Amino acid sequence: MLLWLHGPDWGAVGHALASMSWSLALAAVGLNFASAIVRGLAWRTVVVEAVPRPHPRLLDVFSAFFIGVFANGVLPGRVGEVARVGVLIRHMPPQQGLWPALLGSVVAHRLLEILPSIGLIVWVLAAAEIPGWASTSLLTVVALGVLLLVLGILSARRHENVDLAGAGRVRAAITRVRQGLGVLRRGRAALAAAALQSAAWGLQLAAVWAAMRAFHLFLPLIAAGVVLALMNVALIVPLWPGNVGLQQAAIALPLVSYGVVYSRGFAYGIGLQVIESSVGYVFGILFLLREGIGIVGLKTLVRTGEPRAGNDSAELHENAA
Repeated sequence: MLLWLHGPDWGAVGHALASMSWSLALAAVGLNFASAIVRGLAWRTVVVEAVPRPHPRLLDVFSAFFIGVFANGVLPGRVGEVARVGVLIRHMPPQQGLWPALLGSVVAHRLLEILPSIGLIVWVLAAAEIPGWASTSLLTVVALGVLLLVLGILSARRHENVDLAGAGRVRAAITRVRQGLGVLRRGRAALAAAALQSAAWGLQLAAVWAAMRAFHLFLPLIAAGVVLALMNVALIVPLWPGNVGLQQAAIALPLVSYGVVYSRGFAYGIGLQVIESSVGYVFGILFLLREGIGIVGLKTLVRTGEPRAGNDSAELHENAA
């Protein structure tokens, strides 16, 4: 209600949305899909280093990954990270400590994403026109990112293949999580995964730029870099699903420095979030149907690690409708 009363000129927002170029918007969707595929490949690279053979099939990795993206969009918190572990483990033979090891692989996957994000932020800080609050936010993210990456590498290096038969449950779980960080101990695999993550960010940057053109915002590529950087900052702490409203404001405010009227920038933020979310929602639902998991089953999986018994795809059809 507050957003409606104190937000942008909604008439101007509606006009900007109505004048959007559908062909360029679809191009942005395609680039986002390519970005998601490359991110899934990066996670597969991490998983191979996290758990012993037999490794999961690529299709099963994509199924878990897209369901995780979907869960992050429709459920509060970053619960999609837990959901993708819960889905992937269903396709793997029982192994001791498999759950925490796969959770460690998710952490490693996210840590390797820090490298291209820092590169993006450094570029933005050096070349972009952004307000002071945005610079402070980005510098804070860089500092936290570097700290987390260093801690992750140190934790991975401390892992040892020890006998955990007599270890306590907490110690054993922590050790298995460190096992899941295995990619950080292997230079070639880490470089391959980081390169894939960087390519994914590059494709997402291209998608943000294409979406700008869809809203007739003919700005330089660095402006798309500002949007991508601040959009991800707004999503770090998910206050509600998608941070709808907050994300649009985080996109529209810095674009004012580039001569973009706030209402048009806000409309672009709405369109961009729909474009970004569409890939995760569509393929998340398709893979949920493949897994036979509905919305209730997804919530149960996040809460307990196991989906609700039985095939509730009919429930998913009903919720999707």
